[in-house]
Amino acid sequence: MENVIIIGTGCAGYTAAIYTARASLNPLMLSGTQPGGQLTTTTEVENFPGHPEGIMGPDLMLKMQAQAERFGARIAWASVDAVERCDDGNFRIKAGAETYATTTLIVATGAAPRHLGLPNEQALIGHGLTSCATCDGAFYRNVPVCVIGGGDSACEEAGFLTRFASQVYLIHRRDTLRASKIMAGRTLANPKIVPVWNSTVSAYLTDDQGEMRAVKLKNLVDGGEREVAVSCVFVAIGHVPNSSFLGGLVDKDVNGYILQQPGRTATKTPGLFAAGDVADHFYRQAITAAGQGCAAALEAERYLSEHA
Repeated sequence: MENVIIIGTGCAGYTAAIYTARASLNPLMLSGTQPGGQLTTTTEVENFPGHPEGIMGPDLMLKMQAQAERFGARIAWASVDAVERCDDGNFRIKAGAETYATTTLIVATGAAPRHLGLPNEQALIGHGLTSCATCDGAFYRNVPVCVIGGGDSACEEAGFLTRFASQVYLIHRRDTLRASKIMAGRTLANPKIVPVWNSTVSAYLTDDQGEMRAVKLKNLVDGGEREVAVSCVFVAIGHVPNSSFLGGLVDKDVNGYILQQPGRTATKTPGLFAAGDVADHFYRQAITAAGQGCAAALEAERYLSEHA
């Protein structure tokens, strides 16, 4: 029986591991299918405190892993299939052929960005394809970029990118934006944003170094295709929180994000805490995920002391 198991090894998970390990709770981490989380797919991270010269995403996650392991956190390279709550209030976790048991559980499994499913998509992530303007927008100064999507998130990304890019193409498969009226009006009034209606991206085109150089657009009305030169594509068609394996142990919103108690990381199930992007659809930043990981660790520690 473990004191605490942390599912996920991104910023939230590793921070929770650092705090629980330093509290002598001997945490066990279950890595998931993407050890290190979303930051392992990025290149340079410039907005994480303590790294004034920036740091590569994978390097940051390796440092977090080393810090967690320094204090005694253990990592099992396993992907969770299901979680059950036992009659005694503890949790049973099934991961392939293995079964784990724990008194408290911190879920830090993140959310995966939706992509288009084009052939070379995965290879381009971090090389001109991203889902976070806040993270990567500053790398694309004075060059054209595009945003795929038509909702509030896409409009927010496009507006943010106008601070850096020379031009922002907003590619939407319909002829009107799905965003709120105020957001849509602000977006269409921005002279640096060029809407591309009734269109989808049918291919990503790369240069000799494998970096994004253009997108091929298909018009859904007349079927015509054309190329638009861009240095980066920002995909803003939503995220999928990795929460399905929890069943009814947590409440979720309509998009699958775990609902936390107000101002807490606790969920409706005592002893089960959620941290990071699996519960946060608003900020989705490495530093806010780390903050929630800290909070979840402190709550788990308090829960254990109260139920000893």
